Amino acid sequence: EWYEKAVKQGEAQAEFNLAVIYEKGQGVKQSYKKALKLYEKAARQGLATAQFNLGVLYDNGVGVRLNYWKAAMLYMKAAEQGHASAQHNLGLMYFEGKGVAKDYTKAQEWYENAAKQGNQWAQCNLGIMYYEGKGRTQDFSVALKWYMKAGVQGYDVAQYNLGFMYSEGQGVTRDYTKAQH
Repeated sequence: EWYEKAVKQGEAQAEFNLAVIYEKGQGVKQSYKKALKLYEKAARQGLATAQFNLGVLYDNGVGVRLNYWKAAMLYMKAAEQGHASAQHNLGLMYFEGKGVAKDYTKAQEWYENAAKQGNQWAQCNLGIMYYEGKGRTQDFSVALKWYMKAGVQGYDVAQYNLGFMYSEGQGVTRDYTKAQH
């Protein structure tokens, strides 16, 4: 009720909060249509979280027609405001060439921006780029550094990759004990 009153006055954060409520069906009948409309209003006002959530809907085709280009543009708007998850997702779009031209340099830049803010997925993806030598020279020691950062946060993919590197002696001295833990 209070969010709706604030929405009528054009309050962007209320538009976002009410959109989340409708998207998830929390105490109301779930409605992607209402969520989309509210996210769009908040996104037009420059609210990064709304731009990101709207991007996720387009990226996954949830409640809207799948549109990678639109998702990438929305992620870009939020990423430029420092939204770490948007930076990660935009990096992924560049890495995979979804909605934008494949560009490992831009993928790395956006991953690094997100990773510096502690985004574990971006940290792990940077590790993968260095491990595989995607768009740069393969560097196991740098890959290990990024996997460690994500791994200590509990990200299972990074932890698996660390275990593999220790078991194979890639960038580190082979250590089966560390590989096991």
